[in-house]
Amino acid sequence: MKLPRALRLLAQLPNVRHASSGVSKPLATYTKHFEEITIPVPWGHVSGKWYGPKHVRPIVGMHGWQDNAGTFDTLAPLLPSHLSFLSIDAPGHGLSSWLPAGTSYHSIDLVLIIRRLMDDYNWDKISILGHSMSSINGFVFSALFPDKVDLFIGLDVLKPPIRSARSIVNGLTERLEGTLKLERRLKSGSEPPAYDWDQLVTRLHEGSNKSVSLDACKYLLQRNCKPSTHEPHKYYFSRDNRLKTSLFYTLHLDVALEMASRIKCPHLFIKALQAPYYEKKEYYDATLVELRKNPLFEFYEVEGSHHVHLNEPEKVAPIINSFINKYRPL
Repeated sequence: MKLPRALRLLAQLPNVRHASSGVSKPLATYTKHFEEITIPVPWGHVSGKWYGPKHVRPIVGMHGWQDNAGTFDTLAPLLPSHLSFLSIDAPGHGLSSWLPAGTSYHSIDLVLIIRRLMDDYNWDKISILGHSMSSINGFVFSALFPDKVDLFIGLDVLKPPIRSARSIVNGLTERLEGTLKLERRLKSGSEPPAYDWDQLVTRLHEGSNKSVSLDACKYLLQRNCKPSTHEPHKYYFSRDNRLKTSLFYTLHLDVALEMASRIKCPHLFIKALQAPYYEKKEYYDATLVELRKNPLFEFYEVEGSHHVHLNEPEKVAPIINSFINKYRPL
């Protein structure tokens, strides 16, 4: 069977090499068979990696902003073997279709993607494992559709961050102007800047505020870059540049607290201690107080960066597995 063009391009990527600086230790290599899948959506498709039997409803893994399904490459092999795991690329990320020209990305898109996924597979319930942006969206989905979630695991970002009124207004102005600028660039058809492999790794590492270790960058780059068509041995970031001007939730704390009060499913949240809170900690703490009213809520903290689940999956896997085995046992 002939591989799709996107997958043939992935096979051309070199092994990651890196300088010694910035890496504490080599990342252990975990492997597990998966199947590349595509899920139809009105503007194209959503791509994903399905681990395990197709007849078992999977836990759905959803990644952070500008990452992709590769964010769970090291964690997926450590998850309970009696369940399937489906790690998807959000629209504009990885191998998934970009949104049509003239549209903008918004956080709520992923909430609707979850519903589309459920409709496509005819699921009455869904189990969600979300990191960062998708941890936020799992929180929102679990509040809006509490009867449709049987298990929710959030990694590092608890909920939609609360911003000041001035920050919200200024941010919207900048992002809308940025959207028009990026549209003009895309209309020109020019290829994004290309880099040799080591430069690409370094840019991803530093662009994540060094949250993704140099050694772990390969897992994201496999679905996040393509060989340049006019500069031999160089690569460019292939995600939709319009993601840089995505529109995010602008909620009042009362809305976040109301959402927290509506989450009734088994809910696990794991905070990485070397990662920021992305908002005033008082808002985070107030939401934790509300979430703890749910007797099925569990909270843990682990040492590590925002991408600890990718860099050091062995730190979070035992916590996640214990939770999964409790609520979706063999």
